[in-house]
Amino acid sequence: MIGLGQNILTLSPTLGIFSPGHFDMRRLLAATIALMAFVLASDLNAGDPMGSDDSNYVRPPVVAGAFYPGAPTELAKMLAGFFHAAPKPRLSGKPMAIIAPHAGYIYSGQIAARAYKILEGEDFNTVIVISPSHSVYFKGVSAFGGKAYVTPLGEIPVNHEMTKEIAAGSDVVNISNIGHEKSSGRSEHALEVQLPFMQTALGKFSLVALVMGDQDYQTCRALGKAVADAIGKRDDVLIVASTDLSHFHSSSTASRLDSVARKDIGEFDYEALADDLDSGKTEACGGGPVISAMIAAGTLGANSVEITGFGDSGDNTGDKSNVVGYLSAIIYRASKAGAYEIEDAKPEPRADFGLDSNARNILLCIARQAIEAHLDFREMVFPQVMPETLTQNLGAFVTLHEHGDLRGCIGTFQAREPLYRTVAAMAQEAAFSDFRFRPVSKEELSTIDIEISVLTPMNRICDPESVMVGSDGLYIKRGRCAGVLLPQVPLEQGWDRATFLDHTCLKAGLPPGSWRDTNTELYVFQADIFSER
Repeated sequence: MIGLGQNILTLSPTLGIFSPGHFDMRRLLAATIALMAFVLASDLNAGDPMGSDDSNYVRPPVVAGAFYPGAPTELAKMLAGFFHAAPKPRLSGKPMAIIAPHAGYIYSGQIAARAYKILEGEDFNTVIVISPSHSVYFKGVSAFGGKAYVTPLGEIPVNHEMTKEIAAGSDVVNISNIGHEKSSGRSEHALEVQLPFMQTALGKFSLVALVMGDQDYQTCRALGKAVADAIGKRDDVLIVASTDLSHFHSSSTASRLDSVARKDIGEFDYEALADDLDSGKTEACGGGPVISAMIAAGTLGANSVEITGFGDSGDNTGDKSNVVGYLSAIIYRASKAGAYEIEDAKPEPRADFGLDSNARNILLCIARQAIEAHLDFREMVFPQVMPETLTQNLGAFVTLHEHGDLRGCIGTFQAREPLYRTVAAMAQEAAFSDFRFRPVSKEELSTIDIEISVLTPMNRICDPESVMVGSDGLYIKRGRCAGVLLPQVPLEQGWDRATFLDHTCLKAGLPPGSWRDTNTELYVFQADIFSER
């Protein structure tokens, strides 16, 4: 709640996030005195004393249904969409820490996924999450001593041994539930919202949950050192810092303020970040967690940062007058071994519908003209003469990219209309109805590249090992849950067969590995894929 001089935080019902004041040490004393009086008057610590160690307490999800979907299927589908849209980061070393925003998923989820994407295929057994406290002020750092944290995707056990090591390693860390439980009717969200991303990317892991009541530089240094000492030479522990940047400025002002934090973090200069937060040159409600994570990772040998996402809430709402800033990043130890990524697989031959270059160009033109027609509030007018190959009743997906990043993707397997009409309809759906992205505007249409996938009918398979990565698309269904990924997706993401199957399950709102269940139906299809690029 107070971090290096933050003011009391207030809830924004519009964005589902909290609004901090400036990061100003000169206001720390006055703000702390006022807050101590408020805490005493409200008895916020009643029943939750510092130093308590209730190892049987299971912390339930308290912001599910508000900051992110409360239904497991809906949440899994949303996360699968975020991960699918995020490019695989290219690093020259193994990730050691992640910085990610903690606002409502519809505002910052895609930016967070751009960092968490690096965890796909990784094997981290423990994740240490450091977050600020928005709901209650207390001295030092609260290390959760309960049994587990729970999200709609399942229970995450607490690593008690490492939690106790961190607490024993510094006087600023206390094992307690304060900052983790509800306080005065308010619930802390900054740590909880990170967990479903890790559950999606890592599967099983244990948790060390740290909430900072104080975010002064001395506390950050002490916490960072204690975390580094507890990790030691282990390479299976990840650190996550939870933070948003500036709050409720115009987009231009937010960009100016947030660019300072971006520069300091990108240059791995936590001392400069602390100074700039203190002087008000930049803002971050989780500045303390970021500094602590940078100190810990740096102590362990990290020397590089990759900024993976940067933006503000207006990117999704369209309202640039009053925004919240977001950043995601990966901290790692650079090596000379080359890029740390999965090599792209070689594509296999794809379906052939007899579409020559002329027919493909016509479809691409139709897709763009359909989007333009919608933007101009007019009906789509098709060419009077159409190649016979385009009059076949075929399913199709239309995928939009902007500067290489996914901008929309919607399609249909239903072959109820001629291909050219299906493409026009799906182009408009991808541009204006993909829930993961704001609608395409007239101004940005020139930056959009269009890709079309013409689909074969689906064939059910019984053996998952028969899925051909690079040739087959996947459709997975169980009960009312269903999800699809196109043949090009595993190639773009560098997935093997099992990862491809797992992510299609996630897209369907099913847990990874559900494709092994005999009640899960598996279908494959092929596609003829072509684009403007």
